[in-house]
Amino acid sequence: MSPTPADAAEVTVERDGHVLLMGLNRPAKRNAFTRRMLTELSAAYGLLESDDDLWCGVLFAHGDHFTGGLDMVDVGEELAAGKLGAAEGGRDPWRLDGPWTKPVVAAAQGWVMTLGIELLLAADIRVAAQDARFAQLEVRRGIYPFGGATFRFPQQAGRGNAMRWVLTGEEFDAAEAHRIGLVQELAADGPAAIERATQIARVIAEKSAPLGVRAVLGSAHLAQEQGERAAIGRLRPDVARLVATADGAEGIRSFVERRDAAFTGR
Repeated sequence: MSPTPADAAEVTVERDGHVLLMGLNRPAKRNAFTRRMLTELSAAYGLLESDDDLWCGVLFAHGDHFTGGLDMVDVGEELAAGKLGAAEGGRDPWRLDGPWTKPVVAAAQGWVMTLGIELLLAADIRVAAQDARFAQLEVRRGIYPFGGATFRFPQQAGRGNAMRWVLTGEEFDAAEAHRIGLVQELAADGPAAIERATQIARVIAEKSAPLGVRAVLGSAHLAQEQGERAAIGRLRPDVARLVATADGAEGIRSFVERRDAAFTGR
């Protein structure tokens, strides 16, 4: 499924049950990021994180390309001043502003350049079309990646795999992205990648307990920020807390009754 673009928005936002679909929407410019686009995406991520009725997000792009990176004509001055910020009430789509409680599944096709790779690295699960082409080009423009690639890329793909592409700025294909773990699944084309990402998000939103999902993300974040020992110290207390919730009771009942659970997020 590929949601229909809205002409007035550079980022489309659509609810699909408990899933929020967020679409980059400057296809004529290969979805290069303007200041407006950055603000609108920040607002969409803020909505996802703050709305208790939203349990998972999907990040995708309208058109043939995920993103060509920043539109330097529009954002160059603010970039030079170090002032690229989030919208009022928004969140950083590159997830550099603290812990998150909602998962994001991303779909990419065509060009996936610079900050586009970092958007994928900030998501929890990634699907790419077979035609996707990736490049972390910053070192060829006199700067370096500033959306998380310097630490997330080595963490998720291995240091050698990451440095191979971050230090050279060379282009790599979807097969290589899959090999190194930048993406978890490949799809035939862009629409198929969006459909698959949306399917995965629906499984999370419809089958997984929202409080349990939040606990998973919280544990992973704690381990990354403070180490495994800190996360280990929270495992049993968090499980005890979850068992005492309405969803915890429903999970046990569904197991005994051999049926799918109907979670409410409480």
